[in-house]
Amino acid sequence: MTEDLKIAQTAALAGAEIALQHFAAVADLPRELKADGSVVTVADRAVETAIRAVLGEARPDDAILGEEHGATGSDSGRRWIIDPIDGTALFVEGDDRWLVLVALEEQGAITAGVAVVPARSRVWWAALGTGAYEGSLRDSGIVDPVRISVAGGASPALDAATLGVVPDWGREPAAALIARADERPWPLHPPLLVARGDLDLAAQTSGQIWDFAATSLIVAEAGGVYAGFDGNERPGPGASIFARSRELRDEALKFVGGGGTVRNGSTGR
Repeated sequence: MTEDLKIAQTAALAGAEIALQHFAAVADLPRELKADGSVVTVADRAVETAIRAVLGEARPDDAILGEEHGATGSDSGRRWIIDPIDGTALFVEGDDRWLVLVALEEQGAITAGVAVVPARSRVWWAALGTGAYEGSLRDSGIVDPVRISVAGGASPALDAATLGVVPDWGREPAAALIARADERPWPLHPPLLVARGDLDLAAQTSGQIWDFAATSLIVAEAGGVYAGFDGNERPGPGASIFARSRELRDEALKFVGGGGTVRNGSTGR
């Protein structure tokens, strides 16, 4: 395991601990609306602050980009990317499928990523070129790690491909894909289900780089592929597709505006 990945794990687990404290009292947690209409709480800000404290101590010269506190640090070519609570709308409703996401970008490529589902005591991680893994959380640490991979065998046709769509609302950007593929309910974040071989495809209909940075690498290191709906393989704003194979992804992109054309670099794989 790389030192940067260890730091990402430490930071994500520190954030997860704070998030769980707030989740235990979520019924009493005040809610605010951002300018874009999304929900934010004091928990989001506290979690990001905790993550930033770990990263700042371990890598003081690196830049940081977080959903709640914006961009800090100089342009050193290394940037940590934080989504303190991915799925705040789920969080405030007491739904346990929300995540804590931390990734490292180096010279434009995502090189480390961690996704924690704190309320399920599960964690996923990857570093560039080392594979993707899933483990359990116990006593503030990671135990029982297993290497994961996307579903094996021949990739199915789009009509037979299992699909998870997140979030449960705002599904219009993926409407044509939903009509074509075999949509399934998602007990966990759909891109992670693709990474562990439980889904063939996942569509995330909106987001920013912090929503996709960690999961794009985890899926890629599990043997899958990622692209925005616009065909861009580097995580960025908009909607995204995660797939078990390049062929299935490119077929899916034909139904969401990408025309099957993939462009502009990669997630690092």
